[in-house]
Amino acid sequence: MRKTTTSPSAGLRLVRALIQIGGVPVAAAREVIAAAEDESLDHHLRLGAATRALPCAEGPADDDPAVETARRSVEALLERLGWSCGPGLDMLAPAYRRLIDSVAALVRLGYPCDTEQLLPYGQLAAQLAVTDLDMIEEQSTPTGQIEAAVALTVLYEPVLLSLRRMAHAQESARRF
Repeated sequence: MRKTTTSPSAGLRLVRALIQIGGVPVAAAREVIAAAEDESLDHHLRLGAATRALPCAEGPADDDPAVETARRSVEALLERLGWSCGPGLDMLAPAYRRLIDSVAALVRLGYPCDTEQLLPYGQLAAQLAVTDLDMIEEQSTPTGQIEAAVALTVLYEPVLLSLRRMAHAQESARRF
């Protein structure tokens, strides 16, 4: 395994971002650092190791009928978006499980959540990914990019939710 030499401050900032911002346990942070410095992995896998380490809710129960409905909707959505479900899905596993769980909750409550209702969200997420990766690429080192991936993932999620709620208020005032 070849390692990239990074300045101690860059590695320390990444550890700090993982533990303090991302809530990642120290042992998991060590694994992320090892993956981040492993030049045998491509950059995509190195970034994925960092974001995959972030805490995520447990996956849905497989014996719940709503889960199967949700899984079908999500699989159709991913196909429609042209998002790969092959190699590398393990990088997305926590987010995929959380998406299935969230859609299953919508199914149980009777809210619309088939592929057509989910598609605009997926399309907007694809646009946001371009913006995120553009910001990540502004960092000059691989370690800086991985640190930015963690920080932006953790810190921009509440920004996005807040902006969405504010947009709801604006649109509601406009309509009603």
